Amino acid sequence: MKIAYNGAVVSAGDARISAFDHGFLYGMGLFETFRTYGGRPYLLERHLRRLAEGCRELRIRYEPDAERLEALIRRTAEANGLSGDAYVRLTVSAGDGGLGLPAGDYEEPQELVMVKPLPAAAPGLYERGRELRLLRTPRNTPELATRLKSLHYMNCIAAKRELADTDAAPGAEGLMLTADGRLAEGIVSNLFFVADGEVRTPSLDTGILSGITRERVLELAQAAGHPVREGRWSWEELLEADEVWTTNSVQELVPVTTLAGLDGEPAHPRAGRAAGPVVRELLAQYQEDAGSRPSADT
Repeated sequence: MKIAYNGAVVSAGDARISAFDHGFLYGMGLFETFRTYGGRPYLLERHLRRLAEGCRELRIRYEPDAERLEALIRRTAEANGLSGDAYVRLTVSAGDGGLGLPAGDYEEPQELVMVKPLPAAAPGLYERGRELRLLRTPRNTPELATRLKSLHYMNCIAAKRELADTDAAPGAEGLMLTADGRLAEGIVSNLFFVADGEVRTPSLDTGILSGITRERVLELAQAAGHPVREGRWSWEELLEADEVWTTNSVQELVPVTTLAGLDGEPAHPRAGRAAGPVVRELLAQYQEDAGSRPSADT
């Protein structure tokens, strides 16, 4: 496998991160995951804006350049023989800071770009949807005022293992609540639902990640004339929803047609239902915007 390490495309085994790198020692680093459409990263500027803001907050001296990174992603994909759409992970680690907690800025961060073939969606995923299972693992609170997409990933790994230990259907997503029992987010996704004619999603003050796809879906919903509301809701309120779906930058918008509680039993008679009209509409608009489907004018 070839990766991009500090701007150069090299064999993965030739990339070396110091044992004193504070990404390794203390989790001081950030990453972005996204996908390409027709070889081009979608919403790259937004991903890089979030990354740059997080680096400034962590005092990591890194300012991403979209043009340079797009070319680097293309070179890395070509080096791996990828001609189609790809899954991309961009990581910025703080760099060597010695042993001990720092007082100053990180002056020499490490940049890594990894690509792999885009995982194939399960047959019928966007029509028949998937299961969303409630987890006991709570969403942890952010280390800072807002959640960063940081290298601190123990909470999501614990949730993923909990889900794997259940009898959840293949491809199911897990749902974490806040410590006070409010809807938070999936293991690797943000949550949306439709109730009382509104498109709803948990608010950022629940401690969730401000997802790039979440942000775009909110814009598309508003542009389509749907009332949109961010708030604090309960599992019981989700059970009464007319539609449910999850979002992330790789899987786009995935309908949820089965909700399962802590006992694993279906908690709402959504099993067997197809994707609803709102998620179908927004998914079509999202894909058209990303360039993965022709517009109505062509």
